[in-house]
Amino acid sequence: MAEMPGQRLVLAFDFGVRRIGVAVGNELLGSATALDPLTARDGIPDWDVITRLIEEWQPDLFVVGLPLNMDDTESEMSLRARKFGKRLHGRFGKPLEMFDERGTTRAAKAIAREAGHKGNYRQEGVDGIAAELILSGWFAQQAGGARLDIPAPR
Repeated sequence: MAEMPGQRLVLAFDFGVRRIGVAVGNELLGSATALDPLTARDGIPDWDVITRLIEEWQPDLFVVGLPLNMDDTESEMSLRARKFGKRLHGRFGKPLEMFDERGTTRAAKAIAREAGHKGNYRQEGVDGIAAELILSGWFAQQAGGARLDIPAPR
């Protein structure tokens, strides 16, 4: 039985072609924590690894970041993120929500730089931080009905 809105455990994903960021959070607390990113080959994850992740965390809901263009149109990556979300929903039968993720990768890089990251994001991605920001934004939207403003890098 799925938990009631406001009490759910949520897994959030920042879809990418090389890595997929993951964060877990508790809707009641509004907390989000980055997990280790998943590797992907041209956007295709190891579904066995995702199955183990789902079995471990037992989420009630999935949130997948939707990378929209600044003019609100969808890109090729938007379509791929939607496809990933539909596959998550289809394989695991959990509700799925897409969330406008504009600005999260830029903000994640700024957070990483402030923490001393040297900037080789290809080797050491910020995917988990981006997934955490997606989930935090989704929680904020659920709580207040407004999109969380992702801070611009300083």
